Amino acid sequence: MKQPDLGLKVTELRQQKNLTQEQLAEKCEISPRTIQRIESGEADPRTYTLHCLSQALDSDFGEDNTSRENLWLAALHLSSMFCILIIPLLIWSWKKPQSYKIDKQGRQVLNFLITMTLLLFVFLVFMLIGLIGLPATLLLGQEMGDAFVTIGAMIALGSIFPFIAIGIFCTYQGIVNAMRALSDNPIHYPLTIPFVR
Repeated sequence: MKQPDLGLKVTELRQQKNLTQEQLAEKCEISPRTIQRIESGEADPRTYTLHCLSQALDSDFGEDNTSRENLWLAALHLSSMFCILIIPLLIWSWKKPQSYKIDKQGRQVLNFLITMTLLLFVFLVFMLIGLIGLPATLLLGQEMGDAFVTIGAMIALGSIFPFIAIGIFCTYQGIVNAMRALSDNPIHYPLTIPFVR
């Protein structure tokens, strides 16, 4: 893990364990100033310091973790293509204690999928209203003419379009953000309500 992510992760884990910077420094047998510099992103820790921090905070900060982290990030983003909330939720819940990037980007993926699921639910309600209204328009259409039947059929068929559009949008965002995550570029999911903070 590289700076500034390493510093943010050390800060987060230290706070979760209710340790002060001085207490962590004492456990690692290093100076409190070193902990401050690592947490602020000013310094990259030496191998020995990184090993001590890993033991004190029960986390793995090793460089060999980067390739696995990228694999999990790609899986996280690509799972958003299916607009199923459970897969990214499982990946995020399982991997968030081990990686700050997975935690941060997992929240963005979850917020995106929750927003898209709500949109799908709203469109489902409109589609059901259209499908329930279709028989009524067919019955009334016999009395009022064929134009009324045509409008009812267009409403029922037109309500399927949002499902296809959201599916294409989720697939596009999943692929683009997986590529961004793998190349260490910032990810962005538009039209997202921040439910998970």
